[in-house]
Amino acid sequence: MIQERTLPNFNATTAQITKEEGLRIYEDMVLGRFFEDKCAEMYYRGKMFGFVHLYNGQEAVSSGVIKAMRPGEDFVSSTYRDHVHALSAGVPAKEVMAELFGKATGCSKGRGGSMHMFSAEHGLLGGYAFVAEGIPVASGAAFQTKYRREVLGDESADQVTACFFGDGACNNGQFYETLNMAALWKLPIIFVVENNKWAIGMSHERATSQPEIYKKASVFGMPGVEVDGMDVLAVRSVAQEAVLRARSGEGPTLIEALTYRFRGHSLADPDEMRSKEEKEFWFSRDPIKKFAAYLVEQNLASQEELKDIERKIQATVDEAVEFAESSPEPDASELHRFIFAEDE
Repeated sequence: MIQERTLPNFNATTAQITKEEGLRIYEDMVLGRFFEDKCAEMYYRGKMFGFVHLYNGQEAVSSGVIKAMRPGEDFVSSTYRDHVHALSAGVPAKEVMAELFGKATGCSKGRGGSMHMFSAEHGLLGGYAFVAEGIPVASGAAFQTKYRREVLGDESADQVTACFFGDGACNNGQFYETLNMAALWKLPIIFVVENNKWAIGMSHERATSQPEIYKKASVFGMPGVEVDGMDVLAVRSVAQEAVLRARSGEGPTLIEALTYRFRGHSLADPDEMRSKEEKEFWFSRDPIKKFAAYLVEQNLASQEELKDIERKIQATVDEAVEFAESSPEPDASELHRFIFAEDE
C-alpha cells in the first residue's frame, strides 16, 4: 500500500519563519488551490479544451521550493502539471487563465495552453508535455549560468534552476543522463521529484526497481533528500539548503517530495485506479489545512487573517476568469509568429 512508506519526520518548530513569510507562503498555496478549482469548473463548462492536469494536493512542493528562490531571477522548469508552478514563479493569474482559455493575452500568447506555460519575464522555462522532457532543458539553463560566470567572467550569473518532474520521469533515460552531467559539471540546479505515487494509472511501486528515488542520487555523487511533500515548511527547509549549495558552486541536489494529487491524472481521468482508503489517507494530510493550523498555533496568523487572504485570492481568481473571457483570440495573421526568434 502507498501509505506504508514512512513519511520523513520534520520538526516544524525548528523552522525559522516570520509572520510575513508565513502569510506569503499561505497566500501562494491558496492561490494554487483556488485557481485549480476554478480551472475544473471552467473545463467542465466548456471554456477550456484538450487535456488539463491539476495540481491540487501538491501545493506545498511548488510554494516550498519556488518561494525559497529569487523571483524573476532564478529559473523554473515544469511539466504538463504546470499552472501552479507558473503562479508561484510570479506569472499573474490572469495571464495563466488567459493561456488556458487560448487567448492572445495568455503568458504564451494562447499558443501553449494548459501544458506549455512559459514566461521569460518570470524565469519560467516552460511546461513540457513529454515525460522527462524538461530535465535536459533545465540543465541547459543551469549550464549557461555556470558558463557565463566561469568562462565569460559575469559575476552576476549566480542563478539557480529548479527542475520539477514526476516519479514516472525517473524511469526515463533523460533523468539518468542529465543527472550524470549535472553532477560532473557541478551545475547550479535542483532536481525536484514530485512523487505523487502514480504515473497516470501506473502505481510508482510497480514501475521501478528502486521506489525510493532520492537514493538514486548517490550513484551520481550528489546529495539526495527525501521530504514530506505535504509539509511546506519541510520542503522549504530542504529547498533553502539546496539553493544555497547550488548558488555557492557546490552543484546539484535531488529532492524527492512525497506528495499526492487529490484529483485524477487529468480532468478527463475518471480516477478509478486509486482506492478510497488511499485517497482518504492523503486527503487527511492536506498541506494547506496543515499549514493554516501551524500558523494559528504559532501565533503567526489569526483565523480572520487567513480568511482575508482566502477572500482576496478568490477575488483574484474571479478577476482572472473575467480577464480571460474578455480577451481576444489570437489573430490568424500571426499564425506563423513565435516559431523562430524575432528581433526586438
